[in-house]
Amino acid sequence: MENVELILINITGSDRPGVTSALTSILARHNAQILDIGQADIHHSLSLGILFRTDPNTSGDIMKDLLFKCYELQVKIRFTPISVEDYEAWVARQGKNRWIITILGRRLTALHIALVTEEIARQELNIDGIRRLTGRQPLNADQEPRSKSCVEFSVRGNPLNVTEMRSRFLELSQQEEFDISLQEDNVFRRCRRLICFDMDSTLIETEVIDELADRAGVGQQVRAITESAMRGEIDFCESFRQRVALLKGLDESVMQDIAEKLPLTEGVTRMMQVLKRTGYKTAILSGGFTYFGNYLKQKLGFDYVYANELEIVDGKLTGRYVGDIVDGKRKAELLRIIAQVENINIAQTIAVGDGANDLPMLSTAGLGIAFHAKPKVKNTARQSISTIGLDGVLYFLGFKDSFITDSPAEK
Repeated sequence: MENVELILINITGSDRPGVTSALTSILARHNAQILDIGQADIHHSLSLGILFRTDPNTSGDIMKDLLFKCYELQVKIRFTPISVEDYEAWVARQGKNRWIITILGRRLTALHIALVTEEIARQELNIDGIRRLTGRQPLNADQEPRSKSCVEFSVRGNPLNVTEMRSRFLELSQQEEFDISLQEDNVFRRCRRLICFDMDSTLIETEVIDELADRAGVGQQVRAITESAMRGEIDFCESFRQRVALLKGLDESVMQDIAEKLPLTEGVTRMMQVLKRTGYKTAILSGGFTYFGNYLKQKLGFDYVYANELEIVDGKLTGRYVGDIVDGKRKAELLRIIAQVENINIAQTIAVGDGANDLPMLSTAGLGIAFHAKPKVKNTARQSISTIGLDGVLYFLGFKDSFITDSPAEK
């Protein structure tokens, strides 16, 4: 390719308004073509890179003008010539797959980042970009029990073994107590539209049936059945029948008292505010009870609620239920039905849950997230959050704290 000169400039120094404008104006005056541009600001320190194409006859004047302007702006500039062959090889790599790796926790250390980037390199992937999604960390963040830190890596290439990479990330997250998400960066990741949640131990920090059982004086028996079902040791439907039968005779008024005292999971209110503001459809798909699901629907603004209906006669629970049981299989079916009703591709859906009965919907959704889940669920689901609140889901969707407005204080 004749009469072409490719030059990469790197500008560093104290950031101030107008630096990018001043330098690109010089390139525009000389009719240079910008081929790539990127900028980052870390603690008022600027790092700006511009790759441009120009005529060899004008490159000297461009570099001279840029040099004088950078001296005036009190920033440093470095010029690097790029060969046509190198540039074309770089362009050819853009057809490779892109992946998004998100790491989050109460705090992230250099060790966490080193371990993740070591695996990225081992899989022969190239990091295109790194950005912090959480806000700037105060020096006393370690003393804040609900602090959170999240960094997102954009990487390009084809992993040598994506299954092995996921296994390594799971191993690291368990050993070092932070969360790692690996997602292919396709069009569906950027266009999610429906998110479905389990209720008990996901949206709320309790199992409602255990609360009801305590009021009925059968808490120990019901908890033992619940824990066995969540571990996948016994069939959910059978465990449900056994537990509901133990509630026979409980007064209906107890449910309102429990509903008003439900402990919301950390981050729920903040998460729902963002999801509603950005147009997501939201649903509760629960093996719990409609009474409590509808209470949360009114409180938090969910669009759909599907759960189990307790039979009540003369103001007392009969120990039976009405209709079909919402088990794991039914949750997956409901996710598909809601997606069809809303005309949403299944790849644009998200499911979040903690128990074994959530696995069918986690595997059905385009993005399945195990939230503070039992070991069997966490080991099966592709994505998991175990270190922070439910608003961690927002970071898996690429939201930055700078976009998320302040929300009211919550538990």
